[in-house]
Amino acid sequence: MSSQVPAAAPLRLRPTLLSDLDFVAAVETDQHNLPFITPWERTQHEGAVRFPDFRHFIVEAGSTHPQWGEREGFVILQGCRNPHRSVELKRLVLQTKGQGLGRRCVRLLKQMAFRDLHAHRFWLDVKLLNTPALALYASEGFVEEGRLRESVRISSAGADGYDSLVVMSLLDREYQARVALGLEGGP
Repeated sequence: MSSQVPAAAPLRLRPTLLSDLDFVAAVETDQHNLPFITPWERTQHEGAVRFPDFRHFIVEAGSTHPQWGEREGFVILQGCRNPHRSVELKRLVLQTKGQGLGRRCVRLLKQMAFRDLHAHRFWLDVKLLNTPALALYASEGFVEEGRLRESVRISSAGADGYDSLVVMSLLDREYQARVALGLEGGP
């Protein structure tokens, strides 16, 4: 697994193949990611790859097309065919931390949600203990809508308890205002 991604490295989201699912499972169950997500069974990922309401992507960063670099993680969008135009960022899991890759992915995903999928609302939930993700989403324009108190069980490294989920969203008009202000720089 890669440990460093140059800031200027091209970034792309390519559709996940069934042959990528071992990688997806490895990233999802990595000790650095596990506290922040609830891993899916392989069949859930297979369904997300195949079902048209989902978009399941591998995050790749590399030098130049067509020579892409390492797989850096994966993302899942849900609600891509939602009649209410409410698209959920179901999962964003990266193996490289602290180098701006998450921000670049979020910006690409916002473009996809609002430009390509014509979303009215782009939303997510994030565990309260995931303070880096909360800060990232807030700095990218997502607004806290509420909290689902103690809604997920935490049982790792001898700890047993509950964490809350923070629901956040960005509306199309808020995204367009950010674009007009130049706050939506390229990924």
